[in-house]
Parts: sequence; structure tokens; C-alpha cells
Amino acid sequence: MQYGNGESEKNLGRVLQKLKPANVVVGTKVRLSPNEFGRIADAVTMSLESSLARLHLDRVDIFHLHNSISETEGGAALSARQVLGDVVPAFERLREQGKTRFLGITGLGDTSALQEVIDSRAFDSAQVVYNMLNPSAAEALPTNYPAQDYGRLFDHTKAAGVGVVGIRVLAGGALSGSAERHPIAGPAPGPIGSAMSYDADVDRARRLIPLVKEGFATSLTEAATRFALSHPAMGTILVGMATPQQFEDALAAVQKGPLPRAALDRLSALRQAFSGEPR
Repeated sequence: MQYGNGESEKNLGRVLQKLKPANVVVGTKVRLSPNEFGRIADAVTMSLESSLARLHLDRVDIFHLHNSISETEGGAALSARQVLGDVVPAFERLREQGKTRFLGITGLGDTSALQEVIDSRAFDSAQVVYNMLNPSAAEALPTNYPAQDYGRLFDHTKAAGVGVVGIRVLAGGALSGSAERHPIAGPAPGPIGSAMSYDADVDRARRLIPLVKEGFATSLTEAATRFALSHPAMGTILVGMATPQQFEDALAAVQKGPLPRAALDRLSALRQAFSGEPR
């Protein structure tokens, strides 16, 4: 029950009712708490039905499991065994009932567990961390690079026919190069897949400023947005925004298209300097 304890879904539901847009694609997520792990099927079903009620919809197009996935059971993460043995059957029943079209995961947790779940071909979609500070879903990281190694996860999504939704493409806002946040924005998030602190992410982001100074993009956020779209595995990206102008800026960056090869090569060279630094 993030996103305002369901208020985001209520607001979206009101907008959909009023505008009745054609061909809109709607997705939502479920994050199970540890006290629900003993009744996964019921908790998953209740979550989606509550979301549908708030959205005023009979079904969503895609339903993502939003828990981290680990190699072993314990804590707030689900193990790969729990996902494949308990979550997948629950999701499949909801699809059979016509309440969702596609099944997805959020690709956070242990790399090996994420690869196992994707390789199972049980899911249609994966939200994958991919940004200028951590491109390891697509390529091998330099030695001793300060980030989680996602082990070329895009190779696995491609082989399994799993669509990719890019997440943390701005590293939670750090790839703006500024620690300042808009008054209505959420607090600085815990880093995912990159440094162990938001300030360290901001510091490394600032060291990518040559991309702007050398004319490859007009801002770091533009560069980061276009970088995320530069890989052919990427189907769509999620970009957080606090103002209409930030939406317009993101749209303008997307319309410019992927970064050119020269920019990607320059970025790779700049990232080499991060190797050996503490995460």
C-alpha cells in the first residue's frame, strides 16, 4: 500500500472514469508483507481486487510482484522457490479469471534468484534497474565496480521473451546531479543497485557532467533518460516527476531518441574511474 495508501490508484481511477481514454494500458503491483507469506494466494488476490476497486476497472493489463527476490527465504524478500511455487499459481488464477492480462516482477534482490525466476518463463514482464551509474543489466561491469552486478539480466529477459520496464533510470533522482529535491517530491530514496548512499550516487552523477559539457545532451537528466532508451531490450521506462515541467522535460528527452554511440563510449570511459571505490 505505497503511493499514498492507495490514493494514487483512486486518483487514476477518477481520471480514467472522466476521460475514458482509448487504448490506455494500466498496471499495478503487489508487495506482500512477511506476515502474508503464509497465505500468499489470498493476499495476492485481495491486493489486486482492492486495486481494481480503487481504479474502477474490471482488470489491469499487467500485475507486478513488487517484493525483492532472494536465493533463500527470510526477511521481507520472497525466495525464488516461493515466487515460482506460490506466487505464480496465484497470479495465473487471476489471469484465468480475466483480472489481469500479463504477469510481472520487479527485478530487485539477488541476481541469481532474479535470473532463475526470469529463466522460468513464468512472467511476461520484469522491471529492471538500468541507468548510467549501473548498466550491468546490459554489460559486464569493470573490475571492483561499486554497484550490484545484475549479471547481464537483459540476456535472460531476451531469451525468455520477457518484456522490460526500466526502473531507477534517474537513480532515484541522483542523476539530476543535484541533492536538492522538489518540495512535493518524496524524500531521497534508498539507492538501488548503485552506491550505498544517495549522496554518493549524486557525487558520481556529477562526475558524468562532461557528457553535457561536450554537447551530448543538454542536461544530466536528459542524458540519463536517453541512455535508458538506448538498449534494444528496453520496452518502456518509468520516470518519477514532481511537476508538469519535469514531465515535459522527460518527454522532450525521449523524443530526441537514444544517445549516439559516441556518447555511450564517452560514458563508459567516465565510469571506469569509479572502479575500486567503496560502494
